[in-house]
Amino acid sequence: MGNRSSLLLREEEIAQIQQETGFTPSQIERLYSRFTSLDRGDCGTLSRDDFLRIPELAINPLCERIVNSFFQGDEFNDRVNFRQFMHVLAHFRPVKKNKDNKLNSREEKLKFAFKMYDLDNDDMISKDELLAILHMMVGTNISEEQLNSIAERTILEADEDGDQMISFEEFCKALQRTDVEQKMSIRFLN
Repeated sequence: MGNRSSLLLREEEIAQIQQETGFTPSQIERLYSRFTSLDRGDCGTLSRDDFLRIPELAINPLCERIVNSFFQGDEFNDRVNFRQFMHVLAHFRPVKKNKDNKLNSREEKLKFAFKMYDLDNDDMISKDELLAILHMMVGTNISEEQLNSIAERTILEADEDGDQMISFEEFCKALQRTDVEQKMSIRFLN
């Protein structure tokens, strides 16, 4: 039940995934093992429910947004295969100074983060979207008045063109002094 070994991954598939994502073969095999253990239906793909069985993800206040990130794009539908799974995880690989990888570059990490806030996918972050994400992150620990103040101040500081929204460019500029590469990286064991 969902415990197929990494022997089902052919060497050429591992090499291709390595080239596309920058993960090492041993990391790919370990992540494949994790993928197959989540695949309760033994069908080679994961559903949203499969992701929700990950305890560390289930307790994350942005769980739904993170899970949705695996199901975005033209080739994604209601199931995610291993290659799609790896492409999303690649956004969280630490950046290696000498190694270029499109999926975990600063810009790609920023695009990924921006999409977490852009709830309606209109390529803009509105005050309402910011408030919704703040609610997800802090729950009832902060008053509505304080949340409104945070959202308004964030829009005021980041919005350069005065449209009361944050574009991707404005988002990037607001985070230019933030170490996104470090903050959006997960150490994947070899």
